[in-house]
Amino acid sequence: MKHLFASALTAATLIASGAFAEDTVLTVTQDGQETALTMAELKAMPATSFETVTQWTEGGAVTFTGVSLADFTAHFEVSEGTMGAIAINDYKVEIPVSDAVEGGPIIAYEMNGEEMSRRDKGPLWVIYPFDDTPEYQSETYYSRAIWQLDRVTFE
Repeated sequence: MKHLFASALTAATLIASGAFAEDTVLTVTQDGQETALTMAELKAMPATSFETVTQWTEGGAVTFTGVSLADFTAHFEVSEGTMGAIAINDYKVEIPVSDAVEGGPIIAYEMNGEEMSRRDKGPLWVIYPFDDTPEYQSETYYSRAIWQLDRVTFE
């Protein structure tokens, strides 16, 4: 009976602490309000995939899947300004909302069909379809391809 009570108490503690809740993978700040998104919430948005070669991956073209920046900004009703993209290590880049076009960058959550670990530039990576648009093959766009993304601010 003691063992059963201890198990129930442990389960109750885990539930109360949120240990069973899915973790936030992206925090979005807009007009002073924060929205915490889980991976499931990101995956509930329309998915976009493309194949491209990057300077950070090996073996040729890689398939990325995620939320297009166009759908992401539309979800938050943002059509102008700047998106501050901040990584786990506090590295920050500024991405003009004008980059959020059809056929443009995505916030990738999968690479070659697998979720990305922190060790492999995940869990989120802003990636451009470098092979599709010659304009994207420049330092300006390479510098906006931020990995380990965990915060976004709309400014």
